[in-house]
Amino acid sequence: MKSKIHHQPNGGNNGVVSSNDNGCRSESPSPPLSPNRRVLRRQRRQTLLRASSFSLRRNLRYLLLLPMIYASGLLMCVGPFSGLVGWVYVPGSVYRSPEIYRKLKDDILSDNSTALELSSVWKFKRRPKMPKPCPNSTVSSHFGLNRESSALAPSSGYLIVEANGGLNQQRSAICNAVAVAGLLNAVLVIPQFEFHAIWKDSSNFGDIYDEDHFISSLEGYVKIVRDVPDEIMTRFSYNVSSIPTIRVQAWATVNYYNGEVYPVLKEHGVIRISPFANRLAMSVPPYIQLLRCIANYKALKFSSPISTLAEKLVDRMVEKSSETGGKYVSVHLRFEEDMVAFSCCLYEGGRAEKSEMDVIRQKSWKGKFKRRDRVIRPDLNRVNGKCPLTPLEVGMMLRGMGFDNNTSIYLASGRIYQPEKHLAPLQEMFPRLYTKESLATPEELAPFEGYSSRMAALDYTVSLLSEVFVTTQGGNFPHFLMGHRRFLFGGHAKTVIPDKPKLVLLLQDMEMRWEVFKKEMKLMLGESDRKGMMVPRVRKINRKTSIYTYPLPECECIFHLSSNFSSTGNIQNLGALHPTSNLMNSARL
Repeated sequence: MKSKIHHQPNGGNNGVVSSNDNGCRSESPSPPLSPNRRVLRRQRRQTLLRASSFSLRRNLRYLLLLPMIYASGLLMCVGPFSGLVGWVYVPGSVYRSPEIYRKLKDDILSDNSTALELSSVWKFKRRPKMPKPCPNSTVSSHFGLNRESSALAPSSGYLIVEANGGLNQQRSAICNAVAVAGLLNAVLVIPQFEFHAIWKDSSNFGDIYDEDHFISSLEGYVKIVRDVPDEIMTRFSYNVSSIPTIRVQAWATVNYYNGEVYPVLKEHGVIRISPFANRLAMSVPPYIQLLRCIANYKALKFSSPISTLAEKLVDRMVEKSSETGGKYVSVHLRFEEDMVAFSCCLYEGGRAEKSEMDVIRQKSWKGKFKRRDRVIRPDLNRVNGKCPLTPLEVGMMLRGMGFDNNTSIYLASGRIYQPEKHLAPLQEMFPRLYTKESLATPEELAPFEGYSSRMAALDYTVSLLSEVFVTTQGGNFPHFLMGHRRFLFGGHAKTVIPDKPKLVLLLQDMEMRWEVFKKEMKLMLGESDRKGMMVPRVRKINRKTSIYTYPLPECECIFHLSSNFSSTGNIQNLGALHPTSNLMNSARL
């Protein structure tokens, strides 16, 4: 007989008990019971977790190893170990220009055989092209203009802006404010200037610019008022700080202003935007770009005290430059004490210079340069072209380019750091070196003393009308000036832009001969000539470059808008320009 098998699911031995006819009992192995599915899933998860944990620990060692290697490399260069192993030498990182000058001095001072004619410096010419008139649709439809009455559509409210920074950062803010007012159909209140801890200039708008000219030049485009009306101010108890203040993001788009700012303006009838620098994107519709052009090249005219003295300075520079046909070179030299400190560059002053610069940095910028994550590498700053050129380096560069000792140079600058020491070599190479202080009498300059923006306005005007403009450190001043010169001089900036990384390499080669240096400098001048007439491609509303540095082609059409302005703002006055008439004639397109 076949035996019967009785499964004992709860048997302690997990086996089965089998019986036969003889009643004998025997135990034999059998397959294990099927485990519960929930238990299987739990076990599977645990296995996967253990496997992934092991894999993660193994990979983590490699992931941690790479940053450790990278950090070790940094520490060897800039960290605690640098004191033990020394700085890693980088070609061009050490300031040796005075040594090079002493070696080449005789060759430099005696080299006048191949003098460069100022009239032939710029060989690249743009094709003459008649400027196109601004389209009627651009001029009128977007502003709701009535050309007979010059009336604007009802405004959405009053716009108050507070411009900050130096002269040309404020200029950018003013032009952007005009554009935003046109975009929002707002009445613009004459912009206010913030007092800056660095510039320390308490000037108001009217101290630097002609308010009446500014208002009349924009008539029919944007309404400008000097103050918010009393009926508006009474709602805020005549307290400007009670007016709704909006902190606009940097480079804000047109959509941002329409979606975020306009509703607040409509609700309250007045808004305040502070601070207001770089608060409008460069990519804007053509009719908004047109407002920037009109504001910068038509409406912003220096005030009478500034323009009167600036005209005298230009006349005197022309007289000093009689041997070169009235043409002169202007140099924007950023070698003031605060600029040297901010750049974190070292020259030849050793520990004393470093200590002095540390004190200035702490005084002007508090703990900005002492943060733990801040690594100051003067040598790398120099190699990367971030160090301001010294007067000596500028002089060697210009002499290498072919400008001889008969060239008249106007120095646009604040007080040079250690002027007795640093200006002497430049004066040696260019005896005809002038500044606003040497061209003007103490009595003429007295009203401008202590006002950095008014002083900068004098430098701006004299530099604007020079045959050659040399920029040494970048910033708003040269960018606006290059754009203004492009606007006036047929699209060419007529500006020398040094290749500083290349220059510092040359000025550290103690074996270099003067003829080799001259060859390299002539190539650098040629490259500045080529780049000076370039115009970035602009496609509809996708401009990325600054319209203040590259005003063409958008601003070209405003030469045809003279009939839309009052006689004081006629285009023949060249907007912000109003020095001597003979130079004005040569500056016209």
